[in-house]
Amino acid sequence: MRTEELSITINALRSRVDRLEAESEIRRIQARYMFLCDTPCPEPVANDAERIDRIMALYADDAVWEGVGSYYEGQFGQAVGKAAIRAHFEKFWSTERNLPLVFNVHYLTSEQIHVDGDHAEGQWVHMQPWIFSDGSSLLRSSRLNNRFQRIDNRWLITRTRTENVFIAPLAPGWAHSIPEKSVLMTA
Repeated sequence: MRTEELSITINALRSRVDRLEAESEIRRIQARYMFLCDTPCPEPVANDAERIDRIMALYADDAVWEGVGSYYEGQFGQAVGKAAIRAHFEKFWSTERNLPLVFNVHYLTSEQIHVDGDHAEGQWVHMQPWIFSDGSSLLRSSRLNNRFQRIDNRWLITRTRTENVFIAPLAPGWAHSIPEKSVLMTA
């Protein structure tokens, strides 16, 4: 193989490895976001403020979090910038919420990640069962279309965009043995 051909091959391999590493990091970021949004939080946190700090560490300063479509646009709206996204999560986990959430867990599927240099988009379908403090329950499914950017050699979320697929009530008592707190990552 000539030097020129070898150089082209090495550059092509570097490009492929970079794309695969980017996809892997984006997959971890999205999964970590969902993990931190589970209730009870499976990662030891002192309180919801610490949980929100960890979520915010995944976002770029000028990121956007938005609900779109006829249902989520009215329910979630749009938050632009870290301060507004933080306020969105503070409201979500507020103790003054009408029906506090006692359980939810996020399941991600149908993943597609598209990397273009230092920018990427990812699409997922997500489903999550919710149980509220009064015992009522529902099952939500959403489509996610998120953007990511490599900033200072670190991938961050620049947009979380969610659209409702369906919401279905679940029968009371459908779930048993719901933990009050997670001990998954405790010593």
